[in-house]
Amino acid sequence: MTLATPVLHTARLRLRPFTAADADPLFALHSSAYVMRYWDSPPWKERVRSARFIAMCQRFADEGTGARVAIDRASDGAFVGWCSLTEWNPDYRSASLGYCLDDAVWGHGYATEAAHALLQWAFGTLDLNRVQAEADTRNVASARVLEKIGFVREGTLREECIVNGDVSNTWVFGLIRREWQPSTMPN
Repeated sequence: MTLATPVLHTARLRLRPFTAADADPLFALHSSAYVMRYWDSPPWKERVRSARFIAMCQRFADEGTGARVAIDRASDGAFVGWCSLTEWNPDYRSASLGYCLDDAVWGHGYATEAAHALLQWAFGTLDLNRVQAEADTRNVASARVLEKIGFVREGTLREECIVNGDVSNTWVFGLIRREWQPSTMPN
């Protein structure tokens, strides 16, 4: 079952399918040790990872298992990161939310805005009942983004990841359809 990758617009952002032209900014994003410090994988070292990532985005759509969209700033078209809805299960009406943004735009509300737009699509178009998200327990800013858009912290996965010898715990968040506030964009 194919799942068309959406093109979504917010006041300041455009969310769209990835293209081959995104390979360089995507590599710059994922090769940053600072940006990737709370991820479950180390920073990229090979540029070919970008092509694989973009191919995986298309595979999500082709297999009907999710959508990963590039995030561009509307004012200048600059690539600022990505947002995803993966592990979509139409039988359970559930999926997982993720996002990664360039540190130059952190603190501007772009992650909140992009995630909110993707959730509107998810609950509306896909008729989801539950969306799950995870954040490293050291990544308080990401936890705050999730809580601002209505997610509730449901638990902690202890010592879930070991990346480059660094052991980390993960918070699990959930958002249920009946708790979703689609009409208001949080500040």
